[in-house]
Amino acid sequence: MTEQLSEIQVSSTELFQGQLLRACRDEVRLPNGAVVMREYVVHPGAVMVIPLLENAHGQIELVLERQFRYPMGRVMIEFPAGKLDARESCFDCAVRELREETGYTAAQWAHAGTLNPLIAYSTEFIDIWFARHLTLGQRQLDDEEFLEVFTVVPDTFFAMCQNGEITDGKTLVAALWLQNMQSGLWSLDWMSC
Repeated sequence: MTEQLSEIQVSSTELFQGQLLRACRDEVRLPNGAVVMREYVVHPGAVMVIPLLENAHGQIELVLERQFRYPMGRVMIEFPAGKLDARESCFDCAVRELREETGYTAAQWAHAGTLNPLIAYSTEFIDIWFARHLTLGQRQLDDEEFLEVFTVVPDTFFAMCQNGEITDGKTLVAALWLQNMQSGLWSLDWMSC
């Protein structure tokens, strides 16, 4: 059935090569035989980490970040995230991004799933990871990276999503995962590191 929907590449032209992204324009043959153009962005892939921190009262808090996102022209609230380096595994990237951006390391990790945020025009995928039993260390931000780390309880996080304070797509998907995990509908397979 899916073969009937497939588009076959006829030719490909690279339009732009940047430090992070590459833009392409391809000619593709549609299932009905017509040839059309498809423009898209090639992205190396990324990870997002949902860090679960137990506070002094035994309550779970979520580790979030505030970071100015230039294309949006404003500070956004999101979970720690970052792009994959060449030949880096998604897990290694998750461990690295959590440590670099927040200073935390985790004793346990669980892979939740993969998000394809821009399927109409990008190859980007975001691997979603949960981290718990956190230990705080020293952050290792890149020279061009400026962000503020803070924590909130899940109810406050959900309210921030509902009232529009959080609009980042991957972070909203994290809310879905977190709600379903907390309710027991979705489970995670935790591994110790």
